[in-house]
Amino acid sequence: MDLKEISSGVDQNTHWYYQSKKLPLFNYFKKLPDGIKYNIIDVGSGSGFFAKELLHTFPDKINICYLIDTEYTDKEITESLGTKFLKQNKIPNAVSNSLVILMDVLEHLEDDFQMLIDIKNNSVGNANYYFITVPAFQSLWSAHDDYLCHHRRYTITTLKELLLKSKFPFDSIYYLYGTLFPLVWITRKISGLFPSKEITSEMKPVHPILNKILLFIGNFDANYMDKNKLAGVSCVAFGKYTNK
Repeated sequence: MDLKEISSGVDQNTHWYYQSKKLPLFNYFKKLPDGIKYNIIDVGSGSGFFAKELLHTFPDKINICYLIDTEYTDKEITESLGTKFLKQNKIPNAVSNSLVILMDVLEHLEDDFQMLIDIKNNSVGNANYYFITVPAFQSLWSAHDDYLCHHRRYTITTLKELLLKSKFPFDSIYYLYGTLFPLVWITRKISGLFPSKEITSEMKPVHPILNKILLFIGNFDANYMDKNKLAGVSCVAFGKYTNK
């Protein structure tokens, strides 16, 4: 999760977007086989929000969390040694008994295919799983994408093609925030008519009442719209993979 998204003062512990987006990840993690203490490989982790939330919620099911981000300094990496959250600049050499999460990461990469191949090449054993979210629909492209240096937005079709090409089988692939799609589409089309000279983030603190409303909608989508193949603001995919 890009740190630039929270640079405007957004509190990830209360903001509707983060609090609802973690739910599909939680729902999937609950379904993973018991009897294994999983390693969490949080690629492009930024603040490490999603890995930290997983460990807080499922402490008995997690061994250690690897926070992977090229922005971590040598000091941050050294200070993380001996903790449950190991910060690194690259994927561990041997990923095993793991859930690899890429929460809004692939769109930042010129070569999203190579990232998935690198993960496969560093994986061993038959107990590795993945969970991916990416922004959906090029028609929703806005200054926010420019601000975050995105290369693309995805559809179910394009994400499916990427997963098949890199031999990542998927259990499910669907759109998230379908309920909000019409509002976001209209808002971004209108804002596109009056472009700002300054490229800024759309991720900002919202009024508590509006935050509760959006959280209710986001939670509904996360828990009950996991068969949505029509439209959404994000796209979700998850499954089990091997290094073959």
